[in-house]
Amino acid sequence: MEKWYWMTVVVLMGLTVRWAVSLNSYSGAGKPPMFGDYEAQRHWQEVTYNLPIRQWYFNSSDNNLQYWGLDYPPLTAYHSFLCAYVAKFINPEWIALHASRGYESPEHKLFMRTTVLIADLLVYIPAVVLYCCCLKEISIKKKIANALCILLYPGLILIDYGHFQYNSVSLGFALWGVLGVSCDWDLLGSLAFCLAINYKQMELYHSLPFFCFLLGKCFKKGLKGKGCVLLMKLVCTVVASFTLCWLPFFTEWEQTLQVLRRLFPVDRGLFEDKVANIWCSFSIFLKIKDILPRHIQIIISFCFTFLSVLPACIKLILQPSPKGFKFTLVSCALSFFLFSFQVHEKSILLVSLPVCLVLNEIPFMATWFLLVSTFSMLPLLLKDELLMPSVVTVMAFFVACTTFFPVFGKTSEEELKLKSFCISVRRYLPRFTFLPKLIRYLFLTSVITMLLLTLMTVSLDPPQKLPDLFSVLVCFISCMNFLFFLLYFNIIIMWDSKHGRSQKKIN
Repeated sequence: MEKWYWMTVVVLMGLTVRWAVSLNSYSGAGKPPMFGDYEAQRHWQEVTYNLPIRQWYFNSSDNNLQYWGLDYPPLTAYHSFLCAYVAKFINPEWIALHASRGYESPEHKLFMRTTVLIADLLVYIPAVVLYCCCLKEISIKKKIANALCILLYPGLILIDYGHFQYNSVSLGFALWGVLGVSCDWDLLGSLAFCLAINYKQMELYHSLPFFCFLLGKCFKKGLKGKGCVLLMKLVCTVVASFTLCWLPFFTEWEQTLQVLRRLFPVDRGLFEDKVANIWCSFSIFLKIKDILPRHIQIIISFCFTFLSVLPACIKLILQPSPKGFKFTLVSCALSFFLFSFQVHEKSILLVSLPVCLVLNEIPFMATWFLLVSTFSMLPLLLKDELLMPSVVTVMAFFVACTTFFPVFGKTSEEELKLKSFCISVRRYLPRFTFLPKLIRYLFLTSVITMLLLTLMTVSLDPPQKLPDLFSVLVCFISCMNFLFFLLYFNIIIMWDSKHGRSQKKIN
């Protein structure tokens, strides 16, 4: 009973922080003619309510795709329609066709913020609470602390409740999927993850670990017996869920193709804006977007992404375990963020979710990563006038992590999950005992650099000849951090010999 009392307190704290952030500005506030993501979500409500389904993804006089055209999968469109139905009941002006373009008012802002909060309460927050309650071999106090730290992660709060998006829906479905397959509810887990993909196509970042983990389970059960039955059930579940979500768009082949064209717009280029991945950082030295043809860019990004995820995925198929699954989710999502085609700065949230799931196991590295992930979105947050909410939420998160977890005390080889790796290296280099100390120095350097760069960005004007100097530096420094984390998580995966023998449901 006491556990649920404190869990309720934790949820209320998370909700309070979320609502406090929502009182601030949002993307594109008062900035015509395109405004921002807030207007995009409102416009999708306008389009889905006033136009028939067959016109939602097509360009027309009533649906100018150049003005925030719908470019997310069907579940997002259905969600927009549901919100529009409620908006129509409250104030029809909010979604009036054409006339509502750029509509802004305190009442409408309250409505839009409330829709995010309700979606969070229905999908993401229950998944976080249940995940933390299912953690094994830790005390109730640690479970509650884990839930608090995850719910206070500033990146997701600032993007959903500040900038304005519904990332908590797709991430929530993905977390339900993680819970399902980790607890051997494989069909329910597969269904939940299919819902995540059909809400936001960026959830494909997590698709390979789900596929490899479930395939590994089938192999382990034997493809001539129970494994084959499980595989057939999984295939039927995936096909049925996708069919139901896409059914209105299967009436004509052109409908299906148009939706796919909107979901994967290769014409937009290798990356957009200032994103902390390898291609944006590399463009500082060589403008790869201008030098190479588009199809070559796609091939190169595919090859880099495929090669970087291959080792972890093979390991997961051969030795499927919940622990290996979670770390592979981190590694694959980070590889996609760093190397794949058409990446946005907000896509780092797809890496942050599985990192939150291993916060209890590697608190030092997880806390460090989650701080860097929020810092990597600094140019976007400053553009949306969210400096103060960013500072407050980052400080609250950092205080919570250092209070409830021995973050700085857990930096030995064993606690960093690097003991097996260090033992292997010491066979050839006996004096290789300095890795934990090196990581602590890197952490200190990283934090000081982020603090200094934040202060410079806020207080100094960039040179006239280099107006994007600070934004580019933020992306480059963040990218260097992410490359280090990619190496670290892959080392954990490849040198953890216990994966195959672990029979715990959730470590």
